[in-house]
Amino acid sequence: MPDGYEIYENPNSQVFLRRVQPKIISDEERATLELRIKEFSNLLDYQIDIKKEIITVYTADQDANLLSDMLHLSGRNDLTEAKTKLRLSISYSPMLRFILIDENRRIFMTQRYCFLGRIDDWIKIGNQGNLQELVENYVRHLGQESFFDLH
Repeated sequence: MPDGYEIYENPNSQVFLRRVQPKIISDEERATLELRIKEFSNLLDYQIDIKKEIITVYTADQDANLLSDMLHLSGRNDLTEAKTKLRLSISYSPMLRFILIDENRRIFMTQRYCFLGRIDDWIKIGNQGNLQELVENYVRHLGQESFFDLH
C-alpha cells in the first residue's frame, strides 16, 4: 500500500483505498457516542462513521429481528445463526450527524437527514453544544417517529 494511504470500509461494507484522514474526532468522543446510543436508544443495528470533523450515525434499513422471526415462522430452527447472517447483510442509511464546529472548545452542531422529497438533505436541529449533551438529547429519537419531528 502506498505511504499516506489507508483502507477504508464504509458502513455499507464498500471498501476503498483513500488518503489517511486527519484525526480530528477523539477516541473518547467516539466512545461517548457509542455508550450513549446503547444507553438512550433502542437501536440494535447501527454504524458510526467518522470523516474529518463529522461523526455520522447510520441506522439499519432492515429489522434483522423481524426478518429472523419470519424465518422462524417458516420452519427454520437455527434462529441465532439466521440473525447473525441477516445482520451481516443489512444495509444502513445516514440519519444523524454531529459536526465539530469549534475544535478548541469542542463545540458541535447536530443535523438529521430529512426525507422530504423536495429536500432530501441534511437539516440543522437544535443548538450547538458539547457532544455529550447533544448525543443525550438526540440519539433517543433514532428509530422512533419522534426523529422526524426534530428541526
